[in-house]
Amino acid sequence: MESHDVLKKALQKTTPKAVAANLGVSLSLVYKWAEKPADDAAGNRNPLDRLLQIIELSGDNAIVDWLCLRQGGYFVKDPEVSGMQVEHVMPATQEMIRHFSELLNQISDAAVDHSVTKGEADDIRETWDKLKSHVEAFVRACEKGDFRTMKRML
Repeated sequence: MESHDVLKKALQKTTPKAVAANLGVSLSLVYKWAEKPADDAAGNRNPLDRLLQIIELSGDNAIVDWLCLRQGGYFVKDPEVSGMQVEHVMPATQEMIRHFSELLNQISDAAVDHSVTKGEADDIRETWDKLKSHVEAFVRACEKGDFRTMKRML
């Protein structure tokens, strides 16, 4: 889905007039954001395209992290699905289960004293994000039907 399509869909849940008024921009600009851009329309790029350009120029996902947090979520980057060869589904599945078990052990160890410190919570978050990322790699490999190019778990 292109950025203008995303904006067009979002505008169906509100009104372009309300968006223009709240952002302090013209109504025609809001409509322009929801249209497929012309090849020479670099100066009229929509806010999503501009944010993407800032993220790509900086190489920093802090904007994405901030947006996700503001919307009650958390950003986890999908890994590349390339690397070590995995010939069969079962070993990869068992490895995911093993890593999930290790995460549960980490949570249990942290909570044994009926509290979890900030450092322990940060460690749990890091492990959880890695696990989600690698499970996503597995799912993408399943979708492709190509287990020989699946990245090794954690």
